[in-house]
Amino acid sequence: MDAVAGIAGENADAGRPASRLIYGFHAVLGKLRRDPESVFEIHLSSQRQDVRAREVTALAEAQGVRLIPSESDRLDGMVGTRRHQGVIARVDARHRELKLADVLDALEEPALLLVLDGVQDPHNLGACLRVADAVGAHAVIAPKDRAVGLNATAVKVASGAADSVPYVTVTNLARALREMQEAGIWVIGAAGEAEKSVFEVEQKGPVAWVLGAEGDGLRRLTRDTCDELARIPMLGTVESLNVSVASGICLFEARRQRGV
Repeated sequence: MDAVAGIAGENADAGRPASRLIYGFHAVLGKLRRDPESVFEIHLSSQRQDVRAREVTALAEAQGVRLIPSESDRLDGMVGTRRHQGVIARVDARHRELKLADVLDALEEPALLLVLDGVQDPHNLGACLRVADAVGAHAVIAPKDRAVGLNATAVKVASGAADSVPYVTVTNLARALREMQEAGIWVIGAAGEAEKSVFEVEQKGPVAWVLGAEGDGLRRLTRDTCDELARIPMLGTVESLNVSVASGICLFEARRQRGV
């Protein structure tokens, strides 16, 4: 799992839509797998001959995406940083709405999803996307209503994770949770009054963690739709954690149980 992924600036070339640059193997490979039609070209370091570079090459060739061998200095100049890992993709800057079914159909390992119920603060959403990227979550799902949405502030705080992690908005969150359940995913809601702790629930199989907004927590219908509730043990004087911190605890515990 690659910890570095990012987004660089937009431009418009004659004869094609405005584009932007994304970088890092996690971001570029994810884009090639999920939305290859939006990838205009890929710049790959001529010094990279490892497994990840060969994976990018094979996938780009299979999808008919132009591959451009590039020197490291050129890559540094394109994105203004050396943290590109040797791969940069120029992609369509226009947003394409992603469906939950697209995420579920593309899974190649047991699902690890983060569901946010009513998060209103764009800083919290951006931080949750960063957590999801760090833990290798397959998507972040949120309702279209009563939630902040992926605005400019959230994208900035996400530091590239807004592109590397699929962000899916749904009209009816309870229905989306049932769709996950029908796909064999165990839906766990974070609730302070739950009997079991996050460290006691089974998370080795497909899991979706559902977290509510700070203060309000999960809505009643969301809570009732979950397969199980779990709490984060609080040993000090504070009653709750920031939703991004709580997301990190829950998701990384799932990864720990899977041994990945």
